[in-house]
Amino acid sequence: MSIRTATVERKTAETSVKLILNLDGNGHGVIDSGIGFFDHMLNLMTAHGLMDLTLACDGDIDVDGHHSVEDIGITLGQAFKQAIGDKKGIRRYGTFYLPMDEALAFVSLDISGRPFLVYDGGEMAPMIGGYDTELTEEFLRAFAVNAGITLHVRVLYGKNSHHKVEAIFKALGHALRIAVEKDPRVDGIPSTKGSL
Repeated sequence: MSIRTATVERKTAETSVKLILNLDGNGHGVIDSGIGFFDHMLNLMTAHGLMDLTLACDGDIDVDGHHSVEDIGITLGQAFKQAIGDKKGIRRYGTFYLPMDEALAFVSLDISGRPFLVYDGGEMAPMIGGYDTELTEEFLRAFAVNAGITLHVRVLYGKNSHHKVEAIFKALGHALRIAVEKDPRVDGIPSTKGSL
């Protein structure tokens, strides 16, 4: 099996993002988004997804984190779409419930080629450190649209905002890991249409 990797760069007037993604890695991340809490979340997603991610972003975080987080989502989605390739033999679907202390998050996804996001994070504190919690949805949308996946994310319950967001990113890693895994029983594209 060939290793599924991609290198993507994105430069705008607001951000400069460069990343290398390996879907068949061992969970190693070297991540510098400029936002400490977001680095932590991406490292968790990488570790739980058993992918390798090297990422550097130089963004206008003096304004706020929005452009950096969204552009990282765009770039990561593009890299995912490139790395997954023709999608032959993959499981395609991934679903995972993840408990984080008192919080429980659910992520279900389909590498369908039909991008869509359904997000219900519940009530959150406005900020976690220097991270605006509204940006979780922005990242997920940018990633789903550019990766070409249908993505459903919900925090079922919880009190601590850090725990809720952490549960989302860990669950996303696990769901992606399941979906990209090669299934020896799948011959070709996992769709009755013959394409994804």
